[in-house]
Amino acid sequence: ELPGGLLQERDKRAKWHGIPTLLQKLYESSHPNSDLSHAHSFLKVLSSQLSMEAMSFVTEDRKTAQESTFPNTYTFDLFGGVDVSLTFFVLYALLNSVSVTVNDDLVKDCLSVLYNCCICTEGVTKSLAARDDFVLFLFTLMTNKKTFLQTATLIEDILGVKKEMIQLEGIPNLSGLVQSFDQQQLANFCRILSVTISEPDVGNDDKHTLLAKNAQQKRNASPSRAEVNQVTLLNIPGFIERLCKLATRKVSEATGANFLQELEDWYTWLDNALVLDALMQMATEEAEQSKSSDESSLATSPLRHRLPQSMKIVHEIMYKVEVLYVLCVLLMGRQRNQVHKMLAEFRLIPGLNNLFEKLIWRKYTASNHVVHGQNENCDCSPEISFKIQFLRLLQSFSDHHENKYLLLNSQELNELSAISMKANIPEVEALVNTDRSLVCDGKKGLLTRILTVMKREPPDSSFRFWQARAVESFLRGATSYADQMFLLKRGLLEHILFCIIDSGCTSRDVLQSYFDLLGELMKFNIDAFKRFNKYVNTPEKFQTFLTQINSSLVDSNMLVRCIVLSLDRFESQTEDVKVVEVLSECCLLSYMARVENRLSFLFRLINIINVQTLTQENVSCLNTSLVILMLARRKAKLPFYLNALREKEYAEKYPGCLLNNFHNLLRFWQRHYLNKDKDSTCLENSSCIPFSYWKETVSVLLGSDRTSLCAIASYIDEPFMDLDRDLLED
Repeated sequence: ELPGGLLQERDKRAKWHGIPTLLQKLYESSHPNSDLSHAHSFLKVLSSQLSMEAMSFVTEDRKTAQESTFPNTYTFDLFGGVDVSLTFFVLYALLNSVSVTVNDDLVKDCLSVLYNCCICTEGVTKSLAARDDFVLFLFTLMTNKKTFLQTATLIEDILGVKKEMIQLEGIPNLSGLVQSFDQQQLANFCRILSVTISEPDVGNDDKHTLLAKNAQQKRNASPSRAEVNQVTLLNIPGFIERLCKLATRKVSEATGANFLQELEDWYTWLDNALVLDALMQMATEEAEQSKSSDESSLATSPLRHRLPQSMKIVHEIMYKVEVLYVLCVLLMGRQRNQVHKMLAEFRLIPGLNNLFEKLIWRKYTASNHVVHGQNENCDCSPEISFKIQFLRLLQSFSDHHENKYLLLNSQELNELSAISMKANIPEVEALVNTDRSLVCDGKKGLLTRILTVMKREPPDSSFRFWQARAVESFLRGATSYADQMFLLKRGLLEHILFCIIDSGCTSRDVLQSYFDLLGELMKFNIDAFKRFNKYVNTPEKFQTFLTQINSSLVDSNMLVRCIVLSLDRFESQTEDVKVVEVLSECCLLSYMARVENRLSFLFRLINIINVQTLTQENVSCLNTSLVILMLARRKAKLPFYLNALREKEYAEKYPGCLLNNFHNLLRFWQRHYLNKDKDSTCLENSSCIPFSYWKETVSVLLGSDRTSLCAIASYIDEPFMDLDRDLLED
């Protein structure tokens, strides 16, 4: 509304680069009866100005918006450029409704302008995210292949800052939209889906405590938006099958000696799959335009020089990361069994096994030797992200599920059967029921391949964490002697002990994953303890092992639980000569057989946690302390252990503190594990102690009769009773 002369004069002084004038002309030409070619000419100029600025933003040392100023995008937004751009989408929808075709390039430029504003100007993305109708409208633009890339880019940015998760069922004809995508578009769409099906990270450690999570579950009894979105996706015909095909699609091998160096060079600046998409799309378009030209003009195509052949592999890897992530989230959701059945049917695991050496774990690169965080948001190269996501998927696939045997090939399944037959024990039902037509083919199954590469990893490589988690998940659930022996025969126990004792590994995450894996591998297995003793054959080695365990009991408590449970079982098998021999010779079993050592672990396990700090990570310490006391109760020694805890309190000059804390922890345990929605079979399977005995023992310990020798209350002197009476009050 400003006079043209005044606007031009002010423009020169403020260096607005003619943006207000262009916006004025753009606004005047943005109505149904106007000549949209004029509007497009103004939009092109604006798009060019903003694109240059956005490009400098993403390439200039990745500066944040707060550290850099971008006058063009700021001026554009200041003079209402974002709102003017949005009027074009209203116009587009209006014209589409009366079957008037709008130039695709105009729509692309409009999307480009908005995206560049989001990159450079703080607040624009949030303001767009607040317009639900606009966000849903953007999805309808994805049906057009020419505008798909720009639309997907903008949607991804908007959903990343949107306060409320979008409901997928609100997208007009979502099923038809997804089914219209080609495979590349579907892979790209997975980047958007990953935001809509993942539970939001609250970003506050306090919110991750079990106390807070339980309270949240009470308030939100109905399924979350993420869970509803997962169900919506599963109801789209052919969706999972197409994702399996994408995940297992082969890639043509890049040639040339400099292949790995090319990849490393590209990683230094390329961190956005959509940027690569744009380059690949431009290269494709150039190739198509050059079909009619002679060979010399094709050879001088600028993008052919800038895009090495290895980019095809990077492009594929980036999208496989997104596809695997979506499958992983669905595997961990409420519809897990339905997803499992489909992944097995569509041969996801054999397909990944065939890709393993050619794509998933080809060779070492320099990046492999860097220790990367366990967070999925770790700023890693595409190849590292791909490997981690692959291992996370296998962990989710195997964890407490009978389909885990699909990770083996037929020969390896026969080996498991032979182990059971030799040991004169029945085969596990899941192994018998495994559909042999769906298992891995080739010389090695996927589990064996992971073991092979794990042994070659540098000591502190974060891949070790994920590899150990994937193998451990195969062992989780009811303990299987055949599964353990299958891995023991491949030298896994000796390799883990080397990593814990001899490798110099200092990563707490990696060590924790090995403690957990070692516990599952050794539990109730006398042969494993015999192998342990053979490897840990000097007092120095054993002391190093104990030091590692004691340095972080939260990390190693599952292993402590395994040793305690195994010792208890072996002590009841004294008619077996081999068991008696190992019991007398094994330094680890002898150490745990001493009651003072078990009491020391019990005291520390109770002391390092309290109700307010309980999380999914450390609640295992509470369960391990309970295992020690349940086994003591079986032998009528519970009063001895409780009295020892009381004496420890007085020796430490904190009477009542430890036992009151334990009393509160057990009250929480009842609320947490006796919840009707809580699956407690994992406690029963991992300990081989009926859950009824867990419940009964907790009730006995929490008994109010102060004359009972098995009730915690009788060991707390009256003045120190209920120090934290209101701790669990809501």
